[in-house]
This record gives sequence, C-alpha cells and structure tokens, in this order.
Amino acid sequence: MTITNDVVLPEDSELTVQEVDLSTSTLRAGSFHLGKYCEQVNNEFMLCRFEEKDPRKCLNEGKAVTACTLEFFRKVKKTCLAEFNQYAHCIDKSSGDMGLKHCRKTQGVFDQCMLEKLNLERPSFGYFTEARVHATTRPKPPVEEKAVYPDATPALPEDAEKKPPRYGSRFYWMTE
Repeated sequence: MTITNDVVLPEDSELTVQEVDLSTSTLRAGSFHLGKYCEQVNNEFMLCRFEEKDPRKCLNEGKAVTACTLEFFRKVKKTCLAEFNQYAHCIDKSSGDMGLKHCRKTQGVFDQCMLEKLNLERPSFGYFTEARVHATTRPKPPVEEKAVYPDATPALPEDAEKKPPRYGSRFYWMTE
C-alpha cells in the first residue's frame, strides 16, 4: 500500500497498551464468557471500524477492548483460577485441534464457578449470531458525497438505440 505525505500516522505512544499475553488454549477457555463480558465495548469498536473505515480513528475504542479483556482475565484469576486452569489445560492437552468436546466436564465446573462468583452465565448456543441493535453515544460520521468528475465520459442517453448482441446473450436461458 502506498502512503502519501498527507497521511498522518499515530505516534508509538498512542499505540502502546499492555498486551494480553495469553496462550491460545487460555483464550479459547475464556472466549465465551469474555465475549459476553466485553460485548458492549467490542460492539462499539466494530461499529467504529465499520463506520469510519479507518482504524486510526478507532484507537481509543481498541484500547478499551484490550482493557476490558485484561479486566476480565484478572477477575477470573482472582475468583475461578483453579477451575479455569483445569479447563484450559484440558483444552490444550486433550486433542490436537484444541477441541472443546473432550472437556465438557471441566467446562461445566468452570461455568458453575463463573455463575456463582461473577454472576456471568455462559451464553447459549448461537448467542453471538443473533442480530442486536447497538446503542452508541458516538456521533455518526458524515456521509461522503459521491465524487463528480467534470471530464468523465458521458453516459448513453436513455432513448439511445440498443441493438441486440451479435452472437447472442450469455443469459440464453432467460427469455423476455
């Protein structure tokens, strides 16, 4: 991708946040509860990315997602560490693809701990695929108007004669 001089890139200090240094099995073990715990923050970030179409404008929302993730795992560490570690270890060691189906018993113990101590219920199957309306306080960006080029080739007039194709149409199965 080519960048011109008028593109402003953020400073390193704006991009520096504490990273979430966790293994894949650990992230998979906490993914469902994390998704529900940080749902509002994640939706705000994704809405910003979709509307702005420029990740540089959504740095603060991205930092909020990282902060929420760190807060979630700190709470899990404080309240359900043993159950969580057992579940993550099972995911890591039970299969080559880190499948969850072999670890339903340890998952149940972890889910029960999360429900009792953090009052966070495991989302039902299909929860994250349901359509939801996200309410935001961030103003909607202005819509860019379509560029008009004065030297563009003019289009054919509506009443112009349109001859049939010489060798037939590629839509030969469609009849008028």
